[in-house]
Amino acid sequence: MADAFEEDGENTVSIGEFLQDLEEQELEAGLVLGGDEGKECTYSKGYMKRQAIFSCLTCTPDGIAGVCTACSLSCHDGHEILELWTKRNFRCDCGNSKFGEFFCKLDASKDVENTKNSYNHNFKGSYCTCGRPYPDPDVEDQLENLQCCICEDWFHEEHLGLESSDMVPRDDKGEPQFEDLICQGCATVCSFLKLYPDSIFAPVQQQTTTNSSKDKEVVEDAPLTVGSSKELINGSSAIETPVTDNSPKQDCNGKTVLGENAATNTFLNQCNTDAGPSTKCVVGLNLLEAPNSLEKSKSMFLSKDWREVLCRCPNCIEFYKQKGLAFLLDKEDTIAEYEKLAKQKIAEHEQEQSAELLNNLGHVEKMEVLTGIADLKDEIGTYLASFDPSKPVTSADVHKIFENLAQKRRRMS
Repeated sequence: MADAFEEDGENTVSIGEFLQDLEEQELEAGLVLGGDEGKECTYSKGYMKRQAIFSCLTCTPDGIAGVCTACSLSCHDGHEILELWTKRNFRCDCGNSKFGEFFCKLDASKDVENTKNSYNHNFKGSYCTCGRPYPDPDVEDQLENLQCCICEDWFHEEHLGLESSDMVPRDDKGEPQFEDLICQGCATVCSFLKLYPDSIFAPVQQQTTTNSSKDKEVVEDAPLTVGSSKELINGSSAIETPVTDNSPKQDCNGKTVLGENAATNTFLNQCNTDAGPSTKCVVGLNLLEAPNSLEKSKSMFLSKDWREVLCRCPNCIEFYKQKGLAFLLDKEDTIAEYEKLAKQKIAEHEQEQSAELLNNLGHVEKMEVLTGIADLKDEIGTYLASFDPSKPVTSADVHKIFENLAQKRRRMS
């Protein structure tokens, strides 16, 4: 424990920073796995709406298969494994025909092939339109890639087709301020989103420059929603539609609706609820018959809960199915819902572990464990009560806590 802290002032951290960083790392790992303990193969659960998937380049160097968490740990231990984060509607391939004579150790009764699985170049360790690996061995400073919620590929910011990286919605600390990204390649098929109010798009600050003299430039921030209906003015929408009144309107819940479609779309007189398909179209246009354009669209950044706004009339539902976008109406497809369920699983697992541990102990041992935990918490609390939270924690501080605890136990014995 003491080795985790350095005496050198340049390498020390405050106890608050250390504990927060530790908790964040544990939570992040748990969320990626969806709370999966990695003990059972998920094959029997069928095509799961979302789960953590891994690619084994040792067994399938061409990147033509994916395995679940449990199989990555049990069946492919010591192999070259790629962590693909999560994939939708995927069923574990471990041990099927793609693995030759290799059989799954956890579930040998599998079909020859999972025909509904989808694969991209991520399974071979390539990402983005540039096809580079991640982490990239040729890049010194690794920047976080962004995932498209449609094709589920990962992209470098500079390859999103934006005019500048400043167009990625971020707060003052550089944290992303959008729920989902739709890459430039998928933006064309999703151009129907431009028929919705601008409120579904995450606002960004676009930097524009104007020359005030030959030797001086003035930079101004201009609010913009990337991929929004404002692009209809320039004719860049893949689904052509007229531009109408841009004044604010209200929907049936009294919420303000912004955007050039506010006057004509039926946000003004009907609600889009989760009760089931609506007979009236929210966008006021039959997408199945709308003319398409071959022009490229820009990448889109969507705001929180944007999927809840999507029309659920029969025509739109059929349109989503034909375009392979039906998952957009499934709440469990979202990363936010995946992580929410993961947190619940992690909490339940921790409670079960604690209960199981205590139930396996006799009464005396159980009381000793509970008393020891209480004593440790009290000692840490007492020590930190007089401790400056901004002060770096050293190995001496950690040793002091356990020395005080040992002294108390000796006095009681």
